[in-house]
Amino acid sequence: MEGLHEIVLYNDEVNTFDWVIESLMDVCEHSPEQAEQCSIIVHYKGKCGVKTGTYKELEPKCTNLLERGLSAEIS
Repeated sequence: MEGLHEIVLYNDEVNTFDWVIESLMDVCEHSPEQAEQCSIIVHYKGKCGVKTGTYKELEPKCTNLLERGLSAEIS
């Protein structure tokens, strides 16, 4: 069985809260509340794990977040 990984979203000074929330809802299937909480954590702590799964599951989602101009990586 493949181990679980996590998409980590990083804070930046470019994207708005609304865009981050919308992106998390679209890409990571977050609820509005979950997406808002993650965006606040990213803002204040600098990063937040936003999605857990296998590398194969996460890779297209992480790519999509990057294409939207967000800073993310799979750890």
